[in-house]
Amino acid sequence: MVQKTVRAISPQGAVRRFRKGVRALTASDPGMAAIVKEAGPPPIALRDPGFPTLLRAVCAQQISAAAARTVWARIEAKTGAPVTATAFLELGYDGARSIGFSGRKTEYAIGLAEAEVSGALNFDALARMPDEDAIATLTALHGIGRWTAEVYLIFALGRPDVWPAADIALVAAAGRIRGLQKKPSFKEASAIAEEWRPWRGAAAILLWHYYRTMPQ
Repeated sequence: MVQKTVRAISPQGAVRRFRKGVRALTASDPGMAAIVKEAGPPPIALRDPGFPTLLRAVCAQQISAAAARTVWARIEAKTGAPVTATAFLELGYDGARSIGFSGRKTEYAIGLAEAEVSGALNFDALARMPDEDAIATLTALHGIGRWTAEVYLIFALGRPDVWPAADIALVAAAGRIRGLQKKPSFKEASAIAEEWRPWRGAAAILLWHYYRTMPQ
């Protein structure tokens, strides 16, 4: 049986594809058009695929964006940029803890670095996997949950139809543009997102942009 693969895309190509998705969504969905009218076009800042981007996603788990930036700056100061798996492993457990990682997050990050160094995680192969296969590969790693994998697929691999269903900001923004009085459940928000196929990843970028600008 031949394993299915997809064509890897450059960050520049992914940005163009997401912009195409945003145009398609704003042309077909009044709520999405209203986002751009109210908040302007979303910035589309993708990252290069590989270890540093996935480690940065782990770094951002369960802390504020400002705190994540602070910790990441400390990592780069200690290891140099771009951060490599080998350089991160040289920090050791105590070194990672000293820059602001929790004990559990340190274990996750070290496990990720070891997987990259050993070849158990091949980022080139990951970039050619279909969405669900890539997500399954990432979530098999200790400490990489589905949300982290989905965010990596959007912002590193440029996948246009990935929907991070458990993202609270997306749920709130989806409910707002649909005029719902009450925030929808994750399941209800995912049902709304079905209307945005094959551009659910582009929809997520639009909704994150809206969430950052809308009154809380």
